[in-house]
Amino acid sequence: MLVRNIVQRGLCIPLINTILGETMLKLSKIFTAGMLCLLMTTIAYSNDLDAFVGQKGILKIAGGTAHIPVMKAAAELIMTSNPDIRITIAGGGTGVGIKQVGEGLVEIGNAGRKATDEEIATYNLSMVKWAIDGVGAVVNPKNSVTALTASQLQDIFAGKIVNWKEVGGEDREINIYDRDSASGTREVFWKKALNSGDVAKKANVVVSNGAMKTAIAGDPYSIGYVSVGHIDATVSPVALDGVVPNLENTKSGSYGVARGLYSLTKGEPAGLAQSFLDFLLSPTGQQIAKDKGFVGVK
Repeated sequence: MLVRNIVQRGLCIPLINTILGETMLKLSKIFTAGMLCLLMTTIAYSNDLDAFVGQKGILKIAGGTAHIPVMKAAAELIMTSNPDIRITIAGGGTGVGIKQVGEGLVEIGNAGRKATDEEIATYNLSMVKWAIDGVGAVVNPKNSVTALTASQLQDIFAGKIVNWKEVGGEDREINIYDRDSASGTREVFWKKALNSGDVAKKANVVVSNGAMKTAIAGDPYSIGYVSVGHIDATVSPVALDGVVPNLENTKSGSYGVARGLYSLTKGEPAGLAQSFLDFLLSPTGQQIAKDKGFVGVK
């Protein structure tokens, strides 16, 4: 009846016009807000990239693999804004980063831990901390075990618990994956999650966070660990004493297996290296770190 009266009284066109007008107004406001946000983001990027105007040359970076997603994103923005700058990024782990920057092979070495007093003295290193990262145990997504106590985790890596059925999983042997001793990711996991305990000699050793993810994703009965910033759908995080290793819990401090992410130079940073490190600490750089799953320091 209501629809018939609207039609009979010729109210359809005005009603449609009113609805369309309101819709267009809302869309206009959304578009304006979106453009304003884009403009502000562009201005922020531009301001943070101003330091690279007029610079040219090659900046070589190597070391910790947890750092790579942030390094690549930052480098892409910088090189897009200034084609005269070329930035190369390699992994290798914390040990490689410290050694190569110390020997002058790269301008920036990345480390997932603080350089030791001996390393600083030997190589005359300067150090910048630009993010905080959690390190969490991970299993294959097909594994039903997604929570362990600290004691269970330590016993698994020590080779005392050898079958998944001992912790509520399938009757299958546990395949352990570890990192090499020079890895900063390994150091924090070994100290804080494994309580500096033994690691079984049968553990498979991989060279990076990426290689660890690939190994765990391809082995249904595996367990390993990666930087929280690298956890995605290819692996399942394992809650430790009821706390899931993720960005929120790392940021709040409720997940305690965490470390700083550092970039080092030989001597005080200068030139492109100084500008790059400043960029990592800028609003844009800190947002990149957050977008990649890390906790910013600013």
